[in-house]
Amino acid sequence: MKTSINLQRRKLLKYTAIGIAGAITYPSWVKAGEFARTNAASADFMPDVEIDLTMSPAEVAILSGKKTRIWKITGKVLKGPSDALDNNEGTYLAPSLHFKKGQKVRMILNNNLPAQSILHWHGLHVPANMDGNPMYAINQGEAYVYEFEILNRAGTYFYHSHTHSVTARQVYSGLAGLLTVTDDQEQALNLPNENLDVPLVIQDRSFDGENQLVYSAHMMQRMQGFLGDQILVNGRPDFVLPVATRAYRLRLVNGSNSRIYKLAWDDDTPMTVIGVDGGLLPAPEQHPYVMLAPGERAEVWTDFSGRALGSELNLRSLSFDATTHGGMGMMGGGGHRGMMGRGMMGGGGHRGMMGGGMMGGGMMAVSTLPLGSDYPILKVRVAKKEQGENSLPKSLTPIAALQVKNAANAANPKTITLSMEHMSALLNGRAYEMDDVQPYEMIPVNSLQLIEFDNGFDGNMHGMMNMPHPMHIHGEQFQIVKREMSSRFSETYSTVSAGFIDSGWKDTVLVMPGEKVTLLKPFNDFKGRYMYHCHNLEHEDMGMMRDFLIK
Repeated sequence: MKTSINLQRRKLLKYTAIGIAGAITYPSWVKAGEFARTNAASADFMPDVEIDLTMSPAEVAILSGKKTRIWKITGKVLKGPSDALDNNEGTYLAPSLHFKKGQKVRMILNNNLPAQSILHWHGLHVPANMDGNPMYAINQGEAYVYEFEILNRAGTYFYHSHTHSVTARQVYSGLAGLLTVTDDQEQALNLPNENLDVPLVIQDRSFDGENQLVYSAHMMQRMQGFLGDQILVNGRPDFVLPVATRAYRLRLVNGSNSRIYKLAWDDDTPMTVIGVDGGLLPAPEQHPYVMLAPGERAEVWTDFSGRALGSELNLRSLSFDATTHGGMGMMGGGGHRGMMGRGMMGGGGHRGMMGGGMMGGGMMAVSTLPLGSDYPILKVRVAKKEQGENSLPKSLTPIAALQVKNAANAANPKTITLSMEHMSALLNGRAYEMDDVQPYEMIPVNSLQLIEFDNGFDGNMHGMMNMPHPMHIHGEQFQIVKREMSSRFSETYSTVSAGFIDSGWKDTVLVMPGEKVTLLKPFNDFKGRYMYHCHNLEHEDMGMMRDFLIK
């Protein structure tokens, strides 16, 4: 199996946006001056599971009527248990992959797309050349062989395209899927399983009159992040989940490009959270709602045993404030006010800059579901009576807390400043370059690092816009040490703070305007480049992404 690994930075030529007609056209890259290294599958790597994955253009029926053109990943199991893969046929979702801790996995990625692409295993602790860095993107007709052992604990993970400057477009077109890991510790807890263990991938999309995907590349859409007009769950609109009168394990995954959700049951039932990005918590936690930013996952235990047959329960995203300019509402959600005293992005009757439509004449697509507004996600319908075990364990899985005193840089944390200025999305004032690792981004292997993400907490607004940024670090997962909020944003923060689950292992953390989040991140086992970036995919594509070099 030939594997092409591109080792030098490529230059983007051009691309055509997904337009009103729904055409999907993506960039090509200059090949002059490149060189490629070809690999075969390792002779000494003996996989327990071997999977063939192929990325190709396809059409699926998402809405009634004409099929929608997408980019689809399909797969087949070449070796190992047949239930390691579910192709999610009939949806745009990539296959769901299911592994067990300790398994050795080989995945052969074949690119049949008219563009370069590569997949990143979001949340998995794998060698650097298996992590999906954009430098490894393969051309049409080429293949990439991934080989790694599943080192992660049981949990809900994610995988998606990670192609430089077009990640947002490729994920939006369908190149993203669910990945779960189980282990003996989790299985001993007797949590709801099989059909009582339900993944719910939440995404937003916009469609034209021909049922084709619409994606706006307008600069202001890139600055805020693309927001679709319609919520889809597991690739389906108007999603209804039929349940029995049993307890369920619901795995919530935010697969949206930029949309942040404030998830709550519409009858005020508390959300009982049992897991986050990196698996189960030490013990269940109850929250009135759960904040879920792009790339984040949360596992919720819900007992429907006391509900009447035929009754319904709705999961909603509640209103919250997302701000700019030191506390004025940016997105127009929930009645908040924006630039020049009005909602900047419109929605709900708000008007834009200078009191009129922001761009005028429909030059910029504006979502009918503004960020921070209130809207339904899915409906749960009690469809049958069923007896069963519905008790929730008081304790789940133990987690050893990392200690700041053990960090190699305990007295000198790495501070990463998040900024939106000069129509750019930057980290410490720098945009992404493939060969631009700075001294503060060089980290000794097998070390624990103290890292701060600063989104205006220090009093410097860092440019025109302060926005929420979901910050993701590749490789081994981290633990959150503390959150600090500037008093200027306390009112904004009060609309979201009860929904943060900061215990357990995380790989993505939402950093609100005026906030600084401190975390402890191990960099164990593997050397090489591991990315850190905003998981608002439009921000990532604009350059809000950098590399740590582990040496």
